[in-house]
Amino acid sequence: MRKFSGDRLLVATHNRGKLEEIAKLLEPFGIDVTSAGEMGLAEPIETESTFVGNARIKAHFATQATGLPALADDSGISIDALDGAPGVYTADWAETPTGRDFGMAMAKTWDRLEAVNAPFPRRAQFRCTLVLAWPDGHDEVFEGVMPGQVVWPMRGDQGHGYDPIFQPDGFDLTFGEMDRWQKNQISHRADAFRKLVAGCFT
Repeated sequence: MRKFSGDRLLVATHNRGKLEEIAKLLEPFGIDVTSAGEMGLAEPIETESTFVGNARIKAHFATQATGLPALADDSGISIDALDGAPGVYTADWAETPTGRDFGMAMAKTWDRLEAVNAPFPRRAQFRCTLVLAWPDGHDEVFEGVMPGQVVWPMRGDQGHGYDPIFQPDGFDLTFGEMDRWQKNQISHRADAFRKLVAGCFT
């Protein structure tokens, strides 16, 4: 496994919150973290049907455009009773002509579970795949999972996306009810990051 040896890393995201989360996780290593958004990069089209495929597209696009090592993630929620959907299409389920509406997406998700008479608890997993890519084309892949269940009605206004209907195993709160930094310690992204740090930064 290749170790990260530089002092600057590009995070292939235009999401300010995600950049802040990643910068904080890498703070102990003294790495200067910047983002694709800050560097004015376009967002590549995600054409793959897997989390790792789409994360690779984003990471390699960013590293080729800048010459910097680049870290990208692709994540979403997979629901057992819906055969793993929405999965890589998690954000797509929220698309409307005027932008993303996750309230609508969560209602759609519950309606589909009702339509198939899904048994309780309605098992689901948040999944995150991280890809760290270098300009020479090499990459390392790390996958994280947070198991739990889908609940209704929506609870909490913290977090983002499907957080208000996801209750992680071992907790009475949904991700939407958790303090942001508490969630960041136990989430699927935190699981993937622990593996990234162990593999490439220590």
